[in-house]
Amino acid sequence: MADNLLVVHGGGPTAVINASLYGVIREAKKNPSIGKVLGAIGGTGAIFTEQFLDLTAFSDEKLKLLLHTPASAIGSSRYPLYEEDYAKMPEIFKKHHIGYVLLNGGNGTMDACEHIYEVCRDHGIGVAGIPKTVDNDIAMTDHVPGYGSAARYLAATTQEVGEDVKSLPIHVSVIEAMGRNAGWITAASALARRKKGDAPHLIYVPERPFHEDEFLEDVERLYKEKGGVVVVASEGLTNVNGESIVPPIFKSDRAVYYGDVSAYLAELVIKKLGIKARSEKPGICGRASIALQSPVDRAEAILVGELAVKAVTSGNGGHMIGFKRQPGDIYQVEPVLVPLKDVMLYERKLPEAYINERGNDITDEFVKWCEPLIGGPLPEFLNF
Repeated sequence: MADNLLVVHGGGPTAVINASLYGVIREAKKNPSIGKVLGAIGGTGAIFTEQFLDLTAFSDEKLKLLLHTPASAIGSSRYPLYEEDYAKMPEIFKKHHIGYVLLNGGNGTMDACEHIYEVCRDHGIGVAGIPKTVDNDIAMTDHVPGYGSAARYLAATTQEVGEDVKSLPIHVSVIEAMGRNAGWITAASALARRKKGDAPHLIYVPERPFHEDEFLEDVERLYKEKGGVVVVASEGLTNVNGESIVPPIFKSDRAVYYGDVSAYLAELVIKKLGIKARSEKPGICGRASIALQSPVDRAEAILVGELAVKAVTSGNGGHMIGFKRQPGDIYQVEPVLVPLKDVMLYERKLPEAYINERGNDITDEFVKWCEPLIGGPLPEFLNF
């Protein structure tokens, strides 16, 4: 009897997480050692409630819709797992004839994946990781599926806001980008520029301390020069003491919730400089947008799903699928197997070489690295 394969989604969805699911199902259907592909409905908690859906029961025509479906088609969660939880899993898997387990997620999910691998390997159950995050902060890989689409969304949104502000140059617009501890999404706003002087005019990432006086100085200078200014700032900006520039508004056992950085900075401009300002916070719009999904991101998401199936069925459990960028002017990546223990909970920050000296912009080196990931040029429009 062929073993079933279980897919579990963890953490925040992306525009291509379902494309990876499609890749898993498509590859699994080709493999005679796999019976059904089961989806854990609602993330890791579904393992204990045994809420599994047979995904192989759907027609190929229906499954292709996964490629253009936002959010997570099988649900996701941030369900906390403890040592006693991991210990229960092998028996649950065996009950449902599950011989392979794939977890698709970010840093926390890869940590859980390694723990599940450790408790399952003596039971003959293969476990592997499929990388996913808009934040692009997973270690040991050039980039992560989900990031290219989020980057494309923010670049396009910044470009459109920039045109609006340029046409009516009477205020400062502050756009807040996701990525509390890593500035990869924020930095992608630099791809909005088509010529010198285009928005964004200032970019602030969490890898550098935020200096309020320098920010106000730069905004005032640019406002006098242009009349309208576009700022892109990370949600995770901190001061020189490593404290958030906005106070916490709510604390739970597992997280601290802060106010909006964009609103705070806009109010700062109004109060300190007397300049009209407004804030924009796309938030989850950027990770849910199928309209601006990157075709490169989608193709790579399918690929990592397929390769994860091949990894567990060939005895290469305990790994995550990663990408190694190949040298040269033409964009190429080589898929690699990365040990989960080298990935779990390590956060990959934006390198110093990608941030300018003053800490208020991004370098051309980053733009060159990021450009292929958004899947082609942004939409064209008349730009005087």
